Amino acid sequence: MQRGALLDAARSLLSEGGTEALTFPALAERTGLARSSVYEYFRSRAAVVEELCAVDFPVWAAEIEAAMERAEPPEAKVEAYVRSQLALVGDRRHRAVVAISAGELDAGAREKIRAAHGGLIAMIVEALAALGQEQPRLAAMLLQGVVDAAVRRIELGAAEDPEVITETALAIALRGVRG
Repeated sequence: MQRGALLDAARSLLSEGGTEALTFPALAERTGLARSSVYEYFRSRAAVVEELCAVDFPVWAAEIEAAMERAEPPEAKVEAYVRSQLALVGDRRHRAVVAISAGELDAGAREKIRAAHGGLIAMIVEALAALGQEQPRLAAMLLQGVVDAAVRRIELGAAEDPEVITETALAIALRGVRG
């Protein structure tokens, strides 16, 4: 129960202030626990982020996969893949996944998260093969790069509206740079 409260508090802190806001004193204050009690559940800030990713990433990936399953033909699957990821940027669970780029996770944690991310990329390979991509796995990785760039742009609070960023990323994904 308290572990769940700590994870909820961590999501809120990440959503409100990014990785800098996620501190043990802040977690203790948000949950009403003593700071020493937070250490009973997590050994470090990186451990909190790792657990958030372990809990939230599968839920996030399932939402993307469900959107893709509802879509036909392959172009619509690509659109669902891009749109559903970019729609999740505002979700506070997303902040935990973005927090991994802070680089304070140990090598084992980063590898687990990379493997989970690889599962996300694997979702789109079949649709890209159906579209005639000769190297669908490579195309999937590059497509994910476009999505990741759009996520960062939205996260930065760029001058463009998030919907404009989404539509531009989608246009690049479906039609390339020709527009």
